[in-house]
Amino acid sequence: VQLQASGGGLVQAGGSLRLSCTASGRTFSSYGMGWFRQAPGKEREFVAVITGSGARLYYADSVKDRFTISRDNAKNTGYLQMNSLKPEDTALYYCAGDSRAWRLSTQPNSYDFWGQGTQVTVSS
Repeated sequence: VQLQASGGGLVQAGGSLRLSCTASGRTFSSYGMGWFRQAPGKEREFVAVITGSGARLYYADSVKDRFTISRDNAKNTGYLQMNSLKPEDTALYYCAGDSRAWRLSTQPNSYDFWGQGTQVTVSS
């Protein structure tokens, strides 16, 4: 499976971005999808996760009510809509695939496939 994240950029605080994660090589609905981020000098941090069917979601407290994870299995694409962005959201954002499509894991080592990351920078 190959994952490619896109949609990052530079935005002012309070603005919005939508990240996309496009998959190839395996039936998209057969794995759960998570989003993680990593700021310079910090560990990779869980952001959000969605099951393979899209029926269940889970968010980190830091992004709840601001970010929305979704997926379109017909398009082999997942999304992370980010609203009300803050400078502390600045990081390299990664999408990842979990072959255990039913679970909602927050741990990076639970994921089998990773995209290359897309940079999100929020200016104050």
